[in-house]
Amino acid sequence: MYEFIQKFHSGWAYLALLLLVVAVVNSFIGMSSKKEFTSKDRKIALFGLIGTHTQLLIGLILYFVSPLGFASLGQMSDKALRLTSLEHPLINIIAITLITIGWSKHKKLTTSESKFKTFSIFYSLGLLLILSRIPWKMWF
Repeated sequence: MYEFIQKFHSGWAYLALLLLVVAVVNSFIGMSSKKEFTSKDRKIALFGLIGTHTQLLIGLILYFVSPLGFASLGQMSDKALRLTSLEHPLINIIAITLITIGWSKHKKLTTSESKFKTFSIFYSLGLLLILSRIPWKMWF
């Protein structure tokens, strides 16, 4: 079961990152071109949110069944174990929280420019944090 969840978490990460990158690029294009915020733009941002939240749920399950997750939490001297047991989950939870805040804040805004700006800021910060803590050596 552990191997299936680990492969699923790794595979879903590609889709979640793609959705998030598309949402970030769309928000920057919308902000720079000063276009009207449409339901298509809202759906793109929503898919980015859903993709990252799904990844979070899969990751939380994996964290508790993996020998590299919660079981290795006390071994901070080992760089690889520290990444998988502390840094990766903590930073990604912060990143997904920022993405969620961006989604929540956009609902209260009235202008297209402010909605695109909010998505640009919060989704970009979330994407940068996620990219900074991906265990790249385990991925390739």
